Amino acid sequence: MAMKALITLKSIATKCGLMKPVLMKPVLGLISGLGIMLLSAVSASALPEKGGYTLQKAGTPLAEEIHIFHNWLIMPVMTGISLFVLALLTYTIIRYREKANPVPATFSHNTTIEIIWTFVPIVILLIIALPSFDLLYKEGKMPDGKQVIAQSNGSQTSFEFANDFNARRTVTKKGHLDVFVSSKKFENRLTYKKDYTVDGFGDEILTISLNEPVRAGEQVIIQGGRTRIGSGKFLDLFGEDRSEIALSPTVTLKAQGNQWNWKYTYPEFGDFEFTSFMLPKEETTEELYLYDTDNHVVLPVGESIRLITTASDVIHSWAMPAFAVKVDAVPGRNNETWFKVNEPGMYYGQCSEICGKDHSFMPISVKVVTRPEFETWVDGQRALAGLDPMFDGSAVRLVDAQNGRAKEDVLSVKSSLNIAAANQ
Repeated sequence: MAMKALITLKSIATKCGLMKPVLMKPVLGLISGLGIMLLSAVSASALPEKGGYTLQKAGTPLAEEIHIFHNWLIMPVMTGISLFVLALLTYTIIRYREKANPVPATFSHNTTIEIIWTFVPIVILLIIALPSFDLLYKEGKMPDGKQVIAQSNGSQTSFEFANDFNARRTVTKKGHLDVFVSSKKFENRLTYKKDYTVDGFGDEILTISLNEPVRAGEQVIIQGGRTRIGSGKFLDLFGEDRSEIALSPTVTLKAQGNQWNWKYTYPEFGDFEFTSFMLPKEETTEELYLYDTDNHVVLPVGESIRLITTASDVIHSWAMPAFAVKVDAVPGRNNETWFKVNEPGMYYGQCSEICGKDHSFMPISVKVVTRPEFETWVDGQRALAGLDPMFDGSAVRLVDAQNGRAKEDVLSVKSSLNIAAANQ
């Protein structure tokens, strides 16, 4: 359905004479823009819930870790301390009330109790601090993990991985390495020692030896790096290991806060930019009012994104609760962080630093799509900026809205434009 719609748009444009060389880029941009709207499969939507009292659903592995930290450590500690203090106050009020103690005690110190109430809080703070330091480090340190993909010939069992990281970031233990076997139908994560062994931890070259060869045509994917994100096994013994190696960012997004809108730039893709304003009430739904914008940020799913923030006037703050990201945008300064979204969909946030009278009208909307959809959108934005397409020549890749996979059918706009130009 969506494919027919795009082909129809191209045919109409050709018949109307819009495929002249001078109009080629604007028309390509329009078709690409409509394509991303028609073909996107939105499977997730992050919005505040009416009456909600919990954190928004985590949209990134790091947000998932923060939720676990909050739900399983901070909340039990807070609840335990509150109940203990309440019980102590209740006991003290009842046990030492005037009626029960007409003659009050005269002591004022107890060394044992004072030692306890000094050291127990220290222990509690240490228990909270250690995992929080780890999370803060992961959020602040740009990941540098890398991936090597090898095609199996059906008999090969040995693969090499260049351990060419910074001296302090080299792969030195099993937790710094993941190995997968992948095909068009599946992707399986292998288990260390059970499925493969590694020689040369800490050396310049690691040798990964599979216990059994994989089928011809299947891929062996090796990921290495120090930054591991997502929920792992408790004490490395219990539960499901959903952690992963964070790879180096593939996209840089620069967000500039202005009174009262956001300007976005994509440096690696031609430095094209656009401004995002809040949609007025009559142009969106009641649910999305104050959250939706006229221009969405579009990012690829499953890839590390580097975010740089700055501002042109006053301090703003780029905040996306589902990503567990909140970064101040300060005039004359660049701040940076990163995130990786594992589910396609729409995610919403807002400026979270009071920046003037329209502070509450600076929403942020992020559309996370598949890589083919992202490339189509990038080429459309480049065309609108007067730049040549960057991916697959001038082709517009059609994407299946049902499963998000690129169809093999590709609508070659360039060929059609050349034919139309030749016929003029």
